[in-house]
Amino acid sequence: MIVQELLFWSAILLVFYAYSGYPLLLIVMKWVRSRNVRKADITPSVTLIITAYNEERRIAEKLDNTVQLDYPTALLEVLVASDCSSDRTDEIVEGYAHRGVRLVRAPLRKGKEAAQKLAVGVAKGEILVFSDVATILQPEAIRNIVKSFNDPSVGCVSSVDRFVDQDGRTSGEGAYVKYEMFLRSLESQVNSLVGLSGSFFAARSSVCKQAWSEDLQSDFNTVLNSMRMGLRGVSDPHSIGIYKNIADERKEYDRKVRTVLRGISVFMRSWGLVNPLRYPIFAWQLVSHKLCRWVVPFAMVTALLSNAVLATTSTLYALLLVGQVGFYGIALGGMLSRPLLKLSLVRLPSFFLLVNLSILQAWIRYWAGERLVAWEPSKR
Repeated sequence: MIVQELLFWSAILLVFYAYSGYPLLLIVMKWVRSRNVRKADITPSVTLIITAYNEERRIAEKLDNTVQLDYPTALLEVLVASDCSSDRTDEIVEGYAHRGVRLVRAPLRKGKEAAQKLAVGVAKGEILVFSDVATILQPEAIRNIVKSFNDPSVGCVSSVDRFVDQDGRTSGEGAYVKYEMFLRSLESQVNSLVGLSGSFFAARSSVCKQAWSEDLQSDFNTVLNSMRMGLRGVSDPHSIGIYKNIADERKEYDRKVRTVLRGISVFMRSWGLVNPLRYPIFAWQLVSHKLCRWVVPFAMVTALLSNAVLATTSTLYALLLVGQVGFYGIALGGMLSRPLLKLSLVRLPSFFLLVNLSILQAWIRYWAGERLVAWEPSKR
């Protein structure tokens, strides 16, 4: 039974480390290594890039929000990168030309990052800001997010997500997003972020123009490109992107699968950044935040199966098995019953299980050779 015990406790420790141990170590490191961002009220030239594909239903609302942003008009360029939209998206965008909005249309549909690359190629701003159509920005959003670029060590900046359900209430993912934002804050203070909020982030033009990939997740890859250039990514708590949960739960699950699949693809092509001799702190962060999180589903399966074998050997393992089965029972109950999902006791376990099921499916699709490039915006 020694092997089963080793498997069980190793799996439990891995899950604990991925979600609790890593942030706890960051908290400890913050006291001995603090890298504060030297912000200032600066107004560099900015290009705001909005990526769209068949967004005729929402693009006008996004552009109305955009033209109301509080930033000097002469210093703000607005580009809409259309991924060869086949509906009225492009026509609506061109209707805003007199308000300073310019359309950059891809001749072929090749994916989000390919459309962004076209916009990056013609962008004139010193700072490039990326935003999704579904994300609403506050008037001072651009002013806030560029402040961190006063610090020469900063290559990219992430916003803070405000995630609400269709009724405007914080959901299970809302709590999860708060956890992610807390983690990003710690990472910023210690060294660098590992990932940006894809819905709203900014980067130096030099970072984007030097090594933009058409087939790699831009929010994740931009941080990695910054690190390769000797720069870092940070989070700005005052730059807020507001977006709603996806009404269709199946589509929300599919979005999670796509996000992880794209993230795995970036990671697998970035092994050089896991070199602890060259990137001693960031390599640890990258493995802890990304890889450890992505192997949690396998640890969960290992813990359950090894616990089932050990349950006959002692009361302790029998009780632990009951606890595991109870946890998954509560989680499944929430996934199958909307009334139960409204209970906070049920909501977080359900979301935790859902996230790890999506990670598991992403791995299966990755091993099957799938590499996601084309995209379909989530309908919120």
